[in-house]
Amino acid sequence: MRIPYELVLGWRYTRAGRATRRNGFISFISGVSMLGIALGVAALIIVLSVMNGFQKEVRDRMLGVVSHVEIYGPGGGVLADPALTLNEVRRHPQVIGAAPFVSAQALIARGEDMRGVMVRGIDPALEPQVTDLAVSQGQVLRKLVPGEFGIVLGGELARLLGVRAGDPVTLIAPSGQVTPAGIVPRLKQMTVVGTFDSGHFEYDSGLVMLHQDDAQRIFRLEGPTGLRLKLKDLHQAREVAADLGATLTGQFMIRDWTRQNRTWFAAVQLEKRMMFIILTLIVAVAAFNLVSTLVMTVTDKRADIAILRTLGASPSSIMGIFVVQGALVGVIGTFAGLLLGLGIALNIDVLVPALEQALGASFLPKDIYLISRMPSDPQGADIMPIAFISLALAFVATIYPSWRASRVNPAEALRYE
Repeated sequence: MRIPYELVLGWRYTRAGRATRRNGFISFISGVSMLGIALGVAALIIVLSVMNGFQKEVRDRMLGVVSHVEIYGPGGGVLADPALTLNEVRRHPQVIGAAPFVSAQALIARGEDMRGVMVRGIDPALEPQVTDLAVSQGQVLRKLVPGEFGIVLGGELARLLGVRAGDPVTLIAPSGQVTPAGIVPRLKQMTVVGTFDSGHFEYDSGLVMLHQDDAQRIFRLEGPTGLRLKLKDLHQAREVAADLGATLTGQFMIRDWTRQNRTWFAAVQLEKRMMFIILTLIVAVAAFNLVSTLVMTVTDKRADIAILRTLGASPSSIMGIFVVQGALVGVIGTFAGLLLGLGIALNIDVLVPALEQALGASFLPKDIYLISRMPSDPQGADIMPIAFISLALAFVATIYPSWRASRVNPAEALRYE
């Protein structure tokens, strides 16, 4: 099969065949354009992969502690008929686990140290159905026996209070007792039976668990304040929540996991979009460097263009030669950027620790960024648009110089040759 001469000449001009000073400079500029496109594409892939990984890591760790859907009683009170509600939600085809719980806020004290905490009263036998944390920490949660007032603390909270298993702590309920001397807060001495580590700083430093029966006695509740559900597909949580709200008997407040930390997830999505726009400008700058490269090539090749025209080449063929040259620069730069970006994104868990060790610094303090390692999750939905935009910008940048080449007058170009 005969290769079109537009492709042959376009490839030859890309390599700047003759070893002259001018051609060498043109070749250098062409190489810089390729490198700029490659670095821009790689930066886009790496940054978006890290942001995807960060979002996925935080989401997975959060879902290790919180459930996919939570059902609360009206006004945050206790459920009117928890057994009936439990049976109804278990009949939903998406629900694979359900467990009652008590949720309340309190203070926990150890000596002079005092911290605000979220108290979660659980049933240790049912809790593994709804959270991965209960599966991994099941041995610790089984130590929660009703009537013994044991408590499990997050690892960071235990460290801040300086307690370990077997130490006593004081739980202070917000609603107090009315006495002749006034309202006195209710205090209950608890025994630390263990700690948990979810990998999510917010929960490790602010969540405590105790048996559901003990929580009801401390907070003077007649039953659980809600139900926690686990679904087959966590991405269907919003639809399942709406479906349950329409079918359950009674009045409930239903919240799915997408509404918890909703502001954080929205902020990550906004940052991701802005980073995509900003880094795309880098690719655009590199792509439009092709304009200067092709303009210089057209100026240098005016005699060649004139000869081709006198041999019968059409203006569209001349234009095609330089479109091929610019397109080759864009394709090579984009492909190199894809290889570089994916290579770094897929091995970032090795590269970043090595860099941290070499510099003696930590890029992600876990008390600030919630996680302590750099995650990465390259997704085809991000990579394909990046490649398409890079190639499109490179092609657009070739149009004007190629059009100028097609308008060269052969007689004028050969006058001084």
